Amino acid sequence: MKVAVFGGTGLIGSRVVSLLNAAGHEAVPHAQSTGVDVIEGTGIDEAVAGADVVVNLTNSPTFDEASPAFFRTSMDLLLTAADRAGARHFVVLSIVGVDQVPDLDYYRAKALQEEILAAGPIPYSIVRATQFMEFVAAVLSWTTEGDTVRLPATPIQPIAAADVAGAVAEVAAGAPLNGIRDIAGPEIYPLDELGRITVAHAGDGRTVVTDPTAGMFAAVRGDVLTNPNARLAATRYADWLG
Repeated sequence: MKVAVFGGTGLIGSRVVSLLNAAGHEAVPHAQSTGVDVIEGTGIDEAVAGADVVVNLTNSPTFDEASPAFFRTSMDLLLTAADRAGARHFVVLSIVGVDQVPDLDYYRAKALQEEILAAGPIPYSIVRATQFMEFVAAVLSWTTEGDTVRLPATPIQPIAAADVAGAVAEVAAGAPLNGIRDIAGPEIYPLDELGRITVAHAGDGRTVVTDPTAGMFAAVRGDVLTNPNARLAATRYADWLG
């Protein structure tokens, strides 16, 4: 089976390509570095030629109000080209709870991506993951002032990128879901507690202060970023840190 993986050189995409190729499929990575531009349309037709499955792991360069335009344009171009090429399955990676946080521009944009896919002409699968363990350090940096990190107590269920890639590769190699599969890490933490664990492990001397108004996840209400009923990955945060 031939799989065209857009965003195939990134954190998740490079792993997905490796896993699919190891399983005997022909997975080809596509990105700006390989001459493919999902906004300008450059190289898309060539990338999807002969592909049975298209996996879209590309991401908006910003998390602000410009992000919906990225996903609308890229999805329209990719779906049109994939349909014309005869692809039988289209896969995207999204976020657990993405349709329940309308105050976040980026979440609205990802929800739009899902809507465009579901309304499109190709059988599809959506893999929704919780927050990546690899991104926790960046989340802390957003609200760091001097030696203080301010974080809300928003419940987070972090998952390792390797586990996300495994789930995406499994879905891409299977029959279209024509729906959503949720995946998550095995443990739920308040974000401020997760921050303290991370800072303590790094030994960087910062202090984490609970602030319900701090950062991107302050807009999240309740536990919409977790799903204990999702398919749970094996990697625990403490093991990943180690």
